[in-house]
Parts: sequence; structure tokens; C-alpha cells
Amino acid sequence: MLYLHGVGHFHPSTELTNLFFEDLDIGTSEEWILDRTGIRSRRTVLPLGYIVETKNRDVRAAAEVVEHSNADLGARAATMALARAGIGRGDIGLVIAGGSVPDFGTPAEACIIAHNLDIEAPGLDMRSACTSFGAILWNLSLMIPNKLPPYILVVVTETVTRSVDYGDRSSAILWGDGAAAAVVSTSVPGAATIENCTFNSKPKGHGKVVVPWAGYFAQEGQAVQGFAIRTTSKLLTSLQTHSRRPPVGRFFFIGHQANYRMLENVVRRCKIKEDDHLFNVVDYGNTATAGSPAVLSSHWESFNAGDQVAIVGVGAGFSFASSLIQFR
Repeated sequence: MLYLHGVGHFHPSTELTNLFFEDLDIGTSEEWILDRTGIRSRRTVLPLGYIVETKNRDVRAAAEVVEHSNADLGARAATMALARAGIGRGDIGLVIAGGSVPDFGTPAEACIIAHNLDIEAPGLDMRSACTSFGAILWNLSLMIPNKLPPYILVVVTETVTRSVDYGDRSSAILWGDGAAAAVVSTSVPGAATIENCTFNSKPKGHGKVVVPWAGYFAQEGQAVQGFAIRTTSKLLTSLQTHSRRPPVGRFFFIGHQANYRMLENVVRRCKIKEDDHLFNVVDYGNTATAGSPAVLSSHWESFNAGDQVAIVGVGAGFSFASSLIQFR
């Protein structure tokens, strides 16, 4: 079992609205975007002028103009998580980071984030694209509690817009940037427990979603969406059925923030009440692995003792993860 002490999130201020994409003249419109994705807006680390001028023809150039690095986004989210947890940076004994498009092959981004926060602790990365947050929690849930430090900082940070072809309407309209963080422990009780952690993958699907090094994001959209709907529905149903105890409060669902139409499908299948479905994809786009923990963070102050939150993620490699958060 894991204990959750605090969560945080951060999104850059530069906004990509549907009107922006209409004006970009790539053959799309707000009606077309809303019909297919339900997304109204997203945030990016790229300057708007750069996108308009170049449509990101050279992803290597994008790395030179970004307004926030992965580590910068992550440190800002982590600062909120630490404040909510009520602990100092010196209390952190391990930093684990993950995401889809790292700034560096070496060093680990966890080490850069720790440096930015003046944290002197081991840092390592666990990367599983859009399921990185779930994969990290699953790994921690398998570890021997007395072998770990009392407090662990988990940070997932995404600047996927650096790898987007802004001449391709099918991918340009999907992505946004952001970060999320959580302070967890295997030994010190916190505001909530993280239970029923699962992680798995179907490696035969590894080529369905890819971001080549210094290349563009690409996916087989129909296959990916079908997999996401089926798998999310199955994992959510399992959490609904096999939670360790019935909720005293409400049962909330947070899915992978990839496409609101996909989430609507899952909610219908699993009979989740509209008010119990929490999401941010409409306003921030697909922020990959940062999406679901950022939703959790944005609602952090509104949860009550007895509430349960089911978090389900799917991603590249055809990986999938789930967990149940029980507020104490």
C-alpha cells in the first residue's frame, strides 16, 4: 500500500485555442475539432509566433525556443505537491520522474528536477510514455517499505508539443503540455491511500504510437482509440468491482486525458455519473502522463474522507495502468 500526502500540477500560460488552429490554415475548424475530440484549448511551451512561422518543421529547433523545460514544469508542480503535503524539500529521500518526450537522454530528468528544487536525494527516471505515472506507482507498490525513505517525490512532466507537426491537423489539435507531481510514502500515513495498483502492456502494439528521437508524434488513431476504450472500460470495471471496501463517500473516475469523446464512451459503458467524471482534456488537451494526476490535483481540495478516485491510464507500447485512491 502507498500513502498519498499531496499532489500538484502546472501548465504553461501560452494557449492554443481552436480559433488559433482555424487561423493556422491547416484545414480544420472548431466544429471539426469539437466533434472528434471535444477539446477547446491546450497549453504549449512553444511561442505562438514560432508555430505560425514554422509549423515546427524542425523538431530540433523547437528545443531551442521553448519557454519552459521539462524540469522547469516538473519543479513547479512539485512545489505545489510539497506545500500540500506539508513537508520540506529536505524531507524527500527519493525523486522519480517520467514522461513521454524527455529533454535529455542523459542525465535522468529526476536529477535535474531535484537540482532545481535544491533536493539532495537519489533521482531516477521510469518512463512508460502516457502510463508513466501509473507505472511509477505500481513499481513503488511492489517495493519493500523499510528499504525506502519516508517520503518520495514522483514527478511526471510533458512537453509533447515539441514533437508535433503543426501542418498535420490530425495530431496538431490533440496535444498540450503540463506537469504533475505527488508526494508518496510506503510507511507514513497520509491524506489518502493508493491501492489496487496495476500495470501491464501488450508489446505487439508497440508500433501503434511512436515519437522517434528528433521526429514527430505519430499514431494509428482508430486502433489506438479502440484499444483505449476497451482497456479503460475493463480496468475501471475491475476497480468498481474489486475495491477493498465500499466507498463511504463518492466514487470518482479519472481516465487518460487523450480525447473527451473517448472518455464519454467509457463513462457510458461503465455507468459513471456525469458529476463523478473528472477531466481536464477539454481545456488542456492531451498532456500524456501528466493528464490524470493533474486532474486529481485540480480537485484535491474538494475530496472528502471516504471518497474513492479510480485512475486509469493507457499509452504507447500499448501499456495500461490503474489505481484506486481512498481518502481517509
